[in-house]
Amino acid sequence: MTLLVIGLALFLGMHSVRIVAEPWRSRMLARLGPGGWKGLYTVISLAGFALIAIGYGLARQAPVDLWLPPVWTRHLAALLTLPAFVLLAAAYVPGNAFKARLGHPMLLGTKVWALAHLLANGRLADLLLFGAFLLWAALAFRAARRRDRSSQPAASVSIRTSATVATLVCGVVGWAVFTFVLHLRLIGVAPLG
Repeated sequence: MTLLVIGLALFLGMHSVRIVAEPWRSRMLARLGPGGWKGLYTVISLAGFALIAIGYGLARQAPVDLWLPPVWTRHLAALLTLPAFVLLAAAYVPGNAFKARLGHPMLLGTKVWALAHLLANGRLADLLLFGAFLLWAALAFRAARRRDRSSQPAASVSIRTSATVATLVCGVVGWAVFTFVLHLRLIGVAPLG
């Protein structure tokens, strides 16, 4: 469990710098330059992610049950992750209506993903992992919206129907591949099994 907690602290800590330490981030960016800052950010984030994966895997070998979720919550989680994948795709497909309307779809997708997994899992490691991501995404979304309101109005983004359709297709295909193939292979659990 220790590796999981350290990994979460590194990964989410690095991703929280804009929330809690914007002046420090600005000083580091000025000192290291954009490339140096991105390199530091990437190295710490990857180290944190690796520790999360290893720590969560180890925690699953000696599970600490907190509650036993009903079986139907696994199906609900699989259904909720569908919009999470669409929101993830919306973060990367330019000109889609989701991003134009919501502003920060990846953070919203992370919230939905984390909530879905909290509903379907009742172990301590699950509570730590998914609860930490849910809390982080909620705080990061609030901070990002606050930054949006305080900054100059963004230039009008051209919303294209084709981009919105592509976002939906990418999200649904990504969800299907992950749900029916990759989740079992990477995580060891069949979401609908």
